[in-house]
Amino acid sequence: MQLNNYAGFFRVILTLVFAMCLRIAPWPGEMAAFNPDWVLLVLIYWSLAIPDRVGIFHAWIFGLLTDVLTGRLLGQYALAYSLVIYICIKLHKRLRRFPMLQQGLFVFFCLLLSQLLLFFIKNLQHPAQLHASFWLPVFTGTLCWPLVYGVLRFVRLSRRLS
Repeated sequence: MQLNNYAGFFRVILTLVFAMCLRIAPWPGEMAAFNPDWVLLVLIYWSLAIPDRVGIFHAWIFGLLTDVLTGRLLGQYALAYSLVIYICIKLHKRLRRFPMLQQGLFVFFCLLLSQLLLFFIKNLQHPAQLHASFWLPVFTGTLCWPLVYGVLRFVRLSRRLS
């Protein structure tokens, strides 16, 4: 790997670290329920854009870090992120050709799959009820997808990451 490739990959890691900061940033009162899973959105983008450089291993590592930062059961975000990124990598050639609306629908189902898996794991620990606020990060994440896509595409193209 050339020096330029290391610098480019360092920028990918920085975007993921920034997403982790957004994930744990305090939101006022009831707005916290609207906080989308920024880490998963960024992982989805990078796994679609450069699947040979960002994959399941990175999803697992950043999932474990998200588990630690959010104080959840160790491994639940890692499992959810790895499963979603596996699906993204398997379908990346097809998904890159989709228009933004269809990509947004795919991202919606990825976020929903992640949320359902996290709820299932939480329900295994102790019975939990499914509240309406459970769906909010899925919807806000889907609405934020064009913004995440645009910003990360700009980072990728301006730095010629491939």
